[in-house]
Amino acid sequence: MEESKDNAAAVDSHAGVDVDVAICGAGPVGLALAALLARRGVAGARIALIDARALGQSISDPRSIALAWGSRQLLEEVGAWPFPSTPIHTIHVSRRGQLGRSLLDRSEHGLDALGYVTRYGEVVDALARAVDRAGVRVLRPARVLALDETGEHVALTLDDGRTVTAQVAVGAEGGVFGQQEDKSRTRDYGQSAVIARVATSSPIAHRAFERFTDEGPLALLPQEGADGLQYALVWCVAPERAEALQAMEETRFLAELGEAFGGRLGRFTRVSPRFAYPLGLNAEAHATTRTVAIGNAAQTLHPVAGQGLNLGLRDAAVLARLLARCPGPEGIGRFLDERSQDRQLTIALTDTMARAFVGSGPLQSVLGLGLAALDAVKPARTLLGELMMYGRRGGSALLPHKVL
Repeated sequence: MEESKDNAAAVDSHAGVDVDVAICGAGPVGLALAALLARRGVAGARIALIDARALGQSISDPRSIALAWGSRQLLEEVGAWPFPSTPIHTIHVSRRGQLGRSLLDRSEHGLDALGYVTRYGEVVDALARAVDRAGVRVLRPARVLALDETGEHVALTLDDGRTVTAQVAVGAEGGVFGQQEDKSRTRDYGQSAVIARVATSSPIAHRAFERFTDEGPLALLPQEGADGLQYALVWCVAPERAEALQAMEETRFLAELGEAFGGRLGRFTRVSPRFAYPLGLNAEAHATTRTVAIGNAAQTLHPVAGQGLNLGLRDAAVLARLLARCPGPEGIGRFLDERSQDRQLTIALTDTMARAFVGSGPLQSVLGLGLAALDAVKPARTLLGELMMYGRRGGSALLPHKVL
């Protein structure tokens, strides 16, 4: 999307802006909420989307992200699919040094794919186009300096002098653990994620790997690109180890990666520039009568199992449906009730996986056997796959093959 298109939907004057819903943060979750609100019947002119970054900055973001099948359905609904992505047909889960492993396969769910790997900027571009078509009022670049809540509305003061008045304000800014305000539940995992893209001598098409090591999880996600690199890498290690891996000469880095991952994909032959960020749990954001947080603004998770963005998109889907019906405090209250179980279950799943498989000792042998048992019991394997693709809604059923 060209910058001019985004600006066409923006508010140009410095007069006050009055809307039903003000969304702070135009990453994938904030954009999805705006597009879904419009899809649910809220007029685009009654939605304000505020973001500190210019659109071009977000579209050029090279980070790799994993979208679950349920997230694809959400994107399809608002006209933000397809875009360049690599489908995941199987997910291989294993513990280094143990025989146990589990294989999740799309065929067991009757789907084209379990999920997709793409570039962050592709998702932003597609959703920004959907928001533009809906006529949403986009205010960027702009930062919220102050938020004042009364019994009747929320007033947001922006750094460009404008004031946005809304019935509800939604926090959708992401951020990195350690650079956010602490929420009610926090845990520092004492790890950093080293991220890059890599090539191997014997890739397996459309297969993702989640490999648990003594240092932490190591994920390889299939992501084809014109640069010849085939996988997105997320390697969780101690912070000092992450610094060393970033600075390491390429040949040595590839050798160490091969040692940690094993030989299932042959030799690692190339790696892109490497980056790292700290890992922690920061969840249960405070909500008020007229303010609520979704996505990473509500809960920042460990990247194991790739659930953070998908959980945030489910937040957006439910909040859009409820605010379209009840654009005020009632909608927020219903949202918090309805999202409680899915949020708690996903947080518990990722937190347990992040901590239980780290280290060595007898427990790791038991966990290896657990993976073997999971692979042998199809209903349990199917349940795990559905949780990862759709999450859990309310207190009863898994989401069927839809997200709304």
